[in-house]
Parts: sequence; C-alpha cells; structure tokens
Amino acid sequence: MSAASARPTVSEREARQVAEAAREQEWRKPSFAKELFLGRFRLDLIHPHPTPSTEQVQRGEEFLAKLRDFVETKVDGALIEREARIPDEVITGLKELGALGMKIDPKYGGLGLTQVYYNKALALVGSASPAIGVLLSAHQSIGVPQPLKMFGTPEQKERFLPRCARTDISAFLLTEPDVGSDPARLATTAVPDGDSYVLDGVKLWTTNGVVADLLVVMARVPKSEGHKGGITAFVVEAGSEGITVENRNSFMGLRGIENGVTRFHQVRVPAENRIGPEGAGLKIALTTLNTGRLSLPASCVAAGKWCLKIAREWSVAREQWGKPVARHEAVGAKISFIAATTFALEAVMELSSQMADEDRNDIRIEGALAKLFASEMSWTMADELIQIRGGRGFETAESLAARGERGVPAEQLLRDLRINRIFEGSTEIMHLLIAREAVDAHLSVAGDLIDPDKALGDKAKAGMKAGGFYARWLPKLVAGPGQIPGAYAAFHPAGHPDLAAHLRYVERNARKLARSTFYAMSRWQGRMETKQGFLGRVVDIGAELFAMSAACVRAEMLRTRGENGREAYQLADAFCRQSRIRVEELFGRLWTNTDAIDRKVVDGVLGGSYTWLESGIVDPSSDGPWIADTTPGASRKENVHRPIR
Repeated sequence: MSAASARPTVSEREARQVAEAAREQEWRKPSFAKELFLGRFRLDLIHPHPTPSTEQVQRGEEFLAKLRDFVETKVDGALIEREARIPDEVITGLKELGALGMKIDPKYGGLGLTQVYYNKALALVGSASPAIGVLLSAHQSIGVPQPLKMFGTPEQKERFLPRCARTDISAFLLTEPDVGSDPARLATTAVPDGDSYVLDGVKLWTTNGVVADLLVVMARVPKSEGHKGGITAFVVEAGSEGITVENRNSFMGLRGIENGVTRFHQVRVPAENRIGPEGAGLKIALTTLNTGRLSLPASCVAAGKWCLKIAREWSVAREQWGKPVARHEAVGAKISFIAATTFALEAVMELSSQMADEDRNDIRIEGALAKLFASEMSWTMADELIQIRGGRGFETAESLAARGERGVPAEQLLRDLRINRIFEGSTEIMHLLIAREAVDAHLSVAGDLIDPDKALGDKAKAGMKAGGFYARWLPKLVAGPGQIPGAYAAFHPAGHPDLAAHLRYVERNARKLARSTFYAMSRWQGRMETKQGFLGRVVDIGAELFAMSAACVRAEMLRTRGENGREAYQLADAFCRQSRIRVEELFGRLWTNTDAIDRKVVDGVLGGSYTWLESGIVDPSSDGPWIADTTPGASRKENVHRPIR
C-alpha cells in the first residue's frame, strides 16, 4: 500500500466538518474575550483581578525556591545548547524535585500546583534552558497527565498519574508527516481486535518522544459493527513491541529537546487504555490545549524579562557619541517597547492562568489569544534585543566568551523563540481558530442563512431567529461607557497615569470591532471563511484589546497591594499607547489592504508566471521527497528510543 492510498482523501468541506465536530459546542460559562468580540466590554469578569489562595501561594513559592536553587546549581544552559542534549542527571534531578508532577493532584503523588505557579515554574526553568521548559511543558500540558485529568477514568488515573508525577516522561502524538493542522487526513489507524486495538502509522515531531515512557496517541478507529470509529485517543506504553523511534530530529533552536519520528507497527494497546469514547480524540486534544497553551506564554514572558535585563545592562555600559546608547531615542524606543510589552505579556499570562484556576470562566479564547499574542510579541522583542546589541547580538555566546566578553546568548533566544509562532497552533491557524469562536454567536443564529446546503425552509427559520437577535444586539453597539468621560474612574487615581482613558478606548473599539465583523458577514456571507486576511486582523485587534485590559487590571491590582503600583501604571500606560497605534493600523487595514492583488500574485507564482524571477541562484537543498513516505509497515531503522532511568 502506498502512502497516498493509505491516507484518507477528504474535501475541504469535509475537513472543516471534522474540525467543527471537534469544537466544544456549548458556552456554559462566561467568557471575557467572547464578549469582547461581540462588542461587550465585561470588565466585571476580570476586575478585581482574581487571586490565588494563601495556601496555593505558600505551596507554589516553596517549590519555586527549590526549583531556583536547582537550576542555579545544577543546570548549565550553555552545555545543553552546545551538546544539544539535557544531561540525564538533570532530568533525574527534576524527577526527584517532583517537577514532572507540578500539575498532578497530590493524591496521585504530584505537587498540585495551580496553573499560575506551574507557569511561574516553567518561566524560571525555561530561562535557564528553554529545552528543559519544553520537556516539562510537553509532559504536563499536552502529555498524559492533562488529558487524563480531564477525561480519564478513575482506574486510568490510578494507573498512570503516579508514574507521570515521579518517574515517567510522557509525550503527545498527533502530527504526521502529511498532517499538521488538518486532522481529517490522519492516517494512523487503531483497528479493534478483541479487547485491544492494533496501531499502525507514523507520527512526526513527537516532542519528548525519544525519551518518553508513556504516549498519548491519536489514531483513527475504522467504523464497524459495535464501533463508532473516528479519531480516538490512547495511552500507549512507549516500550511496547512494534514502536520504533526512527529519528531524533534537530532544529534551528531548542537544540536540547528530545523530538523524534515514531513508527507504530502492529502495536497492541488494551482497550482499557483508550481515553474517552471512540471518535472523541480531537475534542480531547483541543480541550486539553485550551489550558495547555498557557504554558507557551510562560516561556515568552521569561524571554521578555531576560531581554529587558540585557537591554538595560548593555545600554548603560555601551556608549556612542558621548552618551549611553539607551539615551539615543532610536534605541530608547526599543527598550520602552520591551519593558511595556513584557509587563503586558505577564499580565495576560497571569490573568488567563488565574481564570483557569478559578474555573468560573470559559477561557478557550483567552488561552488562544495569550498564545498568539505572546508568541508574536516575544519574537519581536528578541529581534529588537539583537538590534540593540548590534553585531554582538548576532555573535554566539560561546564566541563572545572566547574573546573575553560576557557570553550573552541573544541569537540563541531568537532561534529558540521562533518555533512558538508555529507549534501548538501556528499564528495562521490560531487566527482561524479564534475567529471561529469569535463569530460563534453569529453562526448560531444566522449560520443557516449563509449555508448553501440548507433548504429554503431552514433559511426562513434562520432569518426569523437572526432578526430577533440582531434587533436586540445591534442597537447596543451604538453607544456605551467608552463615550462617558468619567467611566472607569477607579483606574485614574491621583498622581498616576490615566488608565481609565485606555479602558474607555477598549470599550469603544470592542463595539467598533463587532460592527466591523457584522458588516463583513453581511457583505461576504458564505465567503467570509475565505477572508483569512480580514479574519486575522479582527483577531489581532481583539488580542490587543485583551492585552490592554489585562495590563490595566494588573496595574490596578499591584497599586492596591502597594507593589510597585506607580511604576506598573507607567508601564501599562506606555503599553496601551503603543497598542493603540497598532489597533488603529489594523482597523485601517481591515478595508484598505492588498488581499486581492496578493491572491493574483499567488496565482501567478503557482502557475509559473514568475519562474524567471528565480534565475541566477543555485538551490543548496538536498534531493528527496517533500514529504517522507509513511507507508505502514515494520520499521527498517534503528530504534533511538532512550528512556531515562
């Protein structure tokens, strides 16, 4: 059987239907971000800023102190970067600390930390070595512990969580060589056979897969008598017969991660290892990621803090034209951006994480916005740090140290951060995912109107339903507190910058964003889903408004606590002013852009009209197929799996 014939063939519409079926359909809890996209600024959902309990803080701080001592004395980030591997003794030490079980309930041997302190721990350890941060995050955020916590049976939790808390590393296996964000084409199969399933297929980019003891595997169960079928999740023992880790992948950054290619050939998995019912795998994966994505902003916040530290120290020491480079406006603007954005990213991360801990709100959009915004902004901050450092920013830390200067790994940070804009949902996919959730209210009342497959009778009913909804909703988008000068006065205490003005701006522009979205839906109707450029800008505006809200709320919380409140207000004010400029540009680009001409150019590129433009170069790429062969069968390669004991 060829790779092509083994892979399911699906149309674009069928692929969308699979993704839609995996969505969490209901909104049982309030959502600040969902309301924001609907033009409703629900400040009451995030202010006063939620806070952890005293017991949660004590437990979290005690672990952070132990972790800090460990990373300062036992972790050599330069060694990990140089040898592209985390030493076994470091991983063993992390196990002994309980770092594998940070989010696992103490009754299963874990530490039971909150999401807030879990993220603080990831930021701390990630600042010492991003590869370690990825190992711990992949294990707990998307590996075996989180899906079992949310969907596992009591028996599964008893069997696997104690292992995950102390000894066993886990990995999450969804992606395949020809399947990324389009899971409808998933080819790995799990064929029922008695009281077991037999797995066959190949998984790509299995972070932790090289060293994992337990795997969460997504595979397609064929529909048959007594079996609903569909994409299904399984817990699989990594040492099972028929599993081969065929390659340890290497990347431009995160050189110490244990990421591989894993082949399954006639791997027998007990039915009792299935997580949830057949066909629920994608929903389990997406629901897991709603909270799991919050681990990525933690690494981005750590990166921002380090960028700020290096920018401050270097810009004071480095003089040009008679004064420190920080005093030159061109450099100073970059430092201001790094400082203000780091404050905002931490505000977004802490707010989203605390909301996840309280579980009073549905944070599927907030978590996605946090991931999207943090990955994009941290990359820009790292790029600005390189520019501030000049040639030294481009030079490796090892080279700097060799010639007698401080070994600052700025170029490594840029390489390490780049993947954040791709994994756990690329920026482009995040735009579409968030946009779908943002327009959910519209589709729930008017979706049948723009569905070409719906009958006239269904469209008539949808028209009546939509008419009632919009008759109530549209008038509320005309005016609001954002037009009242004294609104949100608590955010303008005496002697502090005026954050109330920024909240009024958020309220006004939330309504403007909702009006723009409604106009676009009216204009394009069923073609709206193809307007990815427009949808991406809508989401980016929402991300900025969310970040402004989080920054203001965090600044006020710090002020009331007496914790650097004046400085926090200054940073929040600076961030909001910078953010407003980006928002205005994005609003302008909703309707004035190059989307149409871009599509024409793409047609020309794909049609070969511009091949003459490619002349005059040589291509250094090696020979080989664009996508590796994934034909099911026994492995022909050496197994590079190396569990750490």
